[in-house]
Amino acid sequence: MAPPGAQKGKRGSGSEFAPLLRTIKEQALLERRTGWYTLGITVNLLGLTAVAAGLVLFGHSWWSLLLAVPLAVLSARAAFFGHDAGHAQISADRGRNRLIQLVHANLLLGMSQEWWNDKHNRHHANPNHEEKDPDVAPDVLVFAKHQAVGHTGLRGWLIRHQAWLFFPLTTLEGLALKVYGFQALFSKDGPRQTPRERAIEGGLLFAHVAGYLALLLATMPLGQAIVFGLIHQMLLGLHLGMAFAPNHKGMEVPDPDGEPWGHLRRQVLTSRNIRGSVLTDWFLGGLNYQVEHHLFPSMARPHLRLAQPVVRAHCRALGIRYTETGFIDSYRQALGHLYEVGAPLRMA
Repeated sequence: MAPPGAQKGKRGSGSEFAPLLRTIKEQALLERRTGWYTLGITVNLLGLTAVAAGLVLFGHSWWSLLLAVPLAVLSARAAFFGHDAGHAQISADRGRNRLIQLVHANLLLGMSQEWWNDKHNRHHANPNHEEKDPDVAPDVLVFAKHQAVGHTGLRGWLIRHQAWLFFPLTTLEGLALKVYGFQALFSKDGPRQTPRERAIEGGLLFAHVAGYLALLLATMPLGQAIVFGLIHQMLLGLHLGMAFAPNHKGMEVPDPDGEPWGHLRRQVLTSRNIRGSVLTDWFLGGLNYQVEHHLFPSMARPHLRLAQPVVRAHCRALGIRYTETGFIDSYRQALGHLYEVGAPLRMA
């Protein structure tokens, strides 16, 4: 049975995106917003500097642990800016985007730019495709019932309870991103890079670790530094998990043996938007407009909200289901899907 909104065949789906793209271009929604990004990046860097200054001034006090909260929020902003630079949203100049991403990903977060780009671009090309999207490949969590079958022991226990464990596990995401980056840097199977590119990536990753440890150990005792680092990294992981988790989990899965979808259906049917205010846009880094972002990856973040009515109307005219839900309900749907996937093991 074809997914809702996916009944149209290959021939009809091939030209469905072109009229939408033309309208988006006519409304100048693919133009860069360099000034908007310049202001946002500057404010965020000043915020990070202020937190670092606060640690220098008050790090000896246990009250300084409260600074881990704004540091996690500002670190997530850096991740969002790095993500946007990776999609060429900030500048038309490839080298400038790479520099911005290197600073925000490698230097400020300790996350490999090339590893992220390779993984994330494969996700964008085939979202929710079990054979091609690395984001739905079975790992600590699994996203399809057949992936859950046959697991026992600790792995089976994790899958049975993955819906309840999801948010606790996301607190490890900040550290996991660093580990994956270093693994890719030293792996023969990692993203292809020239020796110079690898040296720059590695140098910035090590600079992040050295600078982070130096800041904490120079401003507070060892035990307090460990607690601060854990709070910061756990809150960062939770924040990023909340931004990325509800976007595709539980949405349509392309049938590898079925009629291939065109770009429009491939991106719209597999993505979920989250309704909200400007605060929601800020907190989720614009990823709450997941449908628009997937259709137009290079679209500047502030234009996603403006493009939404156009995309929604186009999908309605074609009879393609456009999914949008509330902030809380998006997590209910995503966690409900994880719970349903673990059902075979619970029944066994």
